[in-house]
This record gives sequence, structure tokens and C-alpha cells, in this order.
Amino acid sequence: MHPHIIRGLGIAAAAASLVMASAGAAAGAGAAIAAGPATPWASSGAPVVDIGSGTVTPIRVATNKALTPIKVNGRYPEAIAITPGGKTAYIADGYSSRMVTPIRTATNKALKPVTSGLGPWAIAVTPDGKTVYVVNNNGSTVTPIRTATNRALRAITVPNDPTTVAITPDSKTACVACYDEGTVSPIRTATNKLGRSVKVGGAPVAIAITPDGKTAYVANERPYVVAIRTATNTKLKAIRISSDPGASSQAIAITPDGKTAYVANFSDPGTVTPIRTATNKALKPIKVGAYPLAIAITPNGKTAYVANYGSGTVTPIQIATNKALKPIKVGGGPQAIAITPDGKTAYVANRGSDTVTPIRTRTQKALSPIKVGINPGAIAITPDGKIVYVVNNNGGP
Repeated sequence: MHPHIIRGLGIAAAAASLVMASAGAAAGAGAAIAAGPATPWASSGAPVVDIGSGTVTPIRVATNKALTPIKVNGRYPEAIAITPGGKTAYIADGYSSRMVTPIRTATNKALKPVTSGLGPWAIAVTPDGKTVYVVNNNGSTVTPIRTATNRALRAITVPNDPTTVAITPDSKTACVACYDEGTVSPIRTATNKLGRSVKVGGAPVAIAITPDGKTAYVANERPYVVAIRTATNTKLKAIRISSDPGASSQAIAITPDGKTAYVANFSDPGTVTPIRTATNKALKPIKVGAYPLAIAITPNGKTAYVANYGSGTVTPIQIATNKALKPIKVGGGPQAIAITPDGKTAYVANRGSDTVTPIRTRTQKALSPIKVGINPGAIAITPDGKIVYVVNNNGGP
């Protein structure tokens, strides 16, 4: 969640935290990749008070039992990405760190940390599983890591304040959003060379790419979304997603068939706007809870789940009709959500109550909350659907 929004809203419980956690904003259907947060709490060069020891909590899906927390290198881990084969989870160790912690999923053991740049803040793995791209927010660089060796390659300099990254399905391009510069920059993965930056006219916080890889949709802290043609690196006309000038597009997810992008408009009352990707036309906004912050879509493409930070609820949306169903009560401050590959369960990280709430998608019923570490802010599920990993931004229980 972006700190400027938290301060503007006066959400005391969230503002009391010194460092923001990952919102998981762009997590798609059954995603094993949790996107990084918008931007860190502290500005470049500002001191960060270390008041916790960061952990990752594994949850066994079959039993919904939390396993022993895994300590990572940084005190404020921010984001997680899991390799397509499910062998390794990579943790961006956060603003005050220079490390990424690999976790071997078979044993839930942390491996030797990999040195990245200053402030690893967001992370993504190429679909071919060969390379991890780490966004170093405080260093204005992106570090590629080879998964076969866990060796970092030479850092790539990007525009100021990089905040998130998304990779095309063909693994050829990593798209990096830079908040302060208001740009999206392509990195060609074959050469790790930075391409021409595209101005998106706002403060980009999330990127989602269509399944065919042709278009990247960029959510800004503005009431519009910008589409970019990936083949030509060309910006299309901005898509207005809310009539409220104070609304802020904070998360975006695309249906598995690629036909519709859903955008969370962070405001109270909050809305979600569907965009038809064939025409780039916004449809009528759908009312959800207060301050929607994350979206995930079931693998069958039937339901979108929206985490409403300000309401402590999750709103299911029927994709066929674009109708919101009855909101589901979860914990305080839900800000990240992921869905199992079989589509049966959605897991919601509740930053405000230090819990994860499972939701049965067939019945839309919340199960008993699972206690995790302090300030859970990012969540990802292994491709086999057996383990949920929860990144606790401010430590463990």
C-alpha cells in the first residue's frame, strides 16, 4: 500500500508501521508471483528503525496450519516470487537490505542470500524459470539473478524510484515501473539492456500483461490506466476508470482469456472498473468495499476477488455479469490475495490483524483465520498448490 495514501487517509493502524509491505497488487489467477509494493515509506537516504526480524510463514494448504516461520535476511521483507517449477521461492528482503533470500520449498529452508542492489522492493521470475528480476527501489537498479546458480548478474540502471516489475509470457521482456519518473521501461532479457522508457503520465504502481503478451496495462495513482503495446513500446490513449478525481488505480488483474482487465480504484467508497482489452474501453465501475487494494482471479476465469483494505472485507465479482456478490468478512486491513491453482481457495493476507484468511470459492465462506507474523503483506502459492508462503514485513510471532 502506498504510504502517501495511508497518510492522506489517516489510517492510524497502518500509518503506525514504519515500512510498507507488498500489496500483491497484480496477482492474477492462481498466481505464484506476488507483485511488490508501490513505493517505500521512507524517502531515499532517510533512516529506517529496525524493530523486527523479517520472516516468511509457510501454510500447509491441506490442513490450513501455519508451519515454523522462516527467517530471512532483511528485517522488512517486501515481496515474493516462486519459480514455475516450484523449487524455490525468492524473497525481496526490503528497504533497509541489499539481499534476496532464496527458500527451498521442499525443506522450507532459507539458502544463502544473494546480493542485489539497495532496497530490493519487488520481484518477478521469468515464465521460463531461468531468471529472477529484482527491483531495487533505493538504488534505482534492477538485478537479474540466475536461478540455476543463484548468482546475481550485473545490475541494470533504471529511472528513479523503480517500484514494480512484470514479465511478458514469452520471457523476453521485463517491464519496470518507476514511480517518481512516471515511466515504464522495458528490459530485454536476452541482453539485459534497458530500452526506451515510456511516460505514462502518472505514478505507476502496478503492471499486468495480457496472456498473449501484446499489451501491458499500467495502474497509476491517478483515475486512469495506460496501455502499452509491448512489441513497439508504444503508449496508447489513457483509459479513464473513475469519475472521482481523487480515485487512484492501485491494482490490476487480467482474466485468463485475456478479454478483461479489472482495475481497483482506491477510494471510499471503492470501485473496480472492468476494461475490455479488445477495445480498451472501460465499462461501468462496480461498487466494492472501502479502499480496494488487491485483486486475484480464479483460474477458470469466473470470479475476481477484491481485497478491501478499509472495510476488512473481500468482494467477489462474477465476471460473466460484472456483478459484485456479498462481501466476505476477513481480518483487518486485507492487502494481498492469492488463489490456489485448483481455484478452490483464496488466501487473504490481513495486515491489520496479523492473520491469513482462507476463503472457499465454491461457497464464498471464510474459514478460521490463520495466525502468521507481524504485518503480513505479500502472499504466493506454490504451483502444486500445497504451500502458501506469507511474507511478514515486520517479523514473526
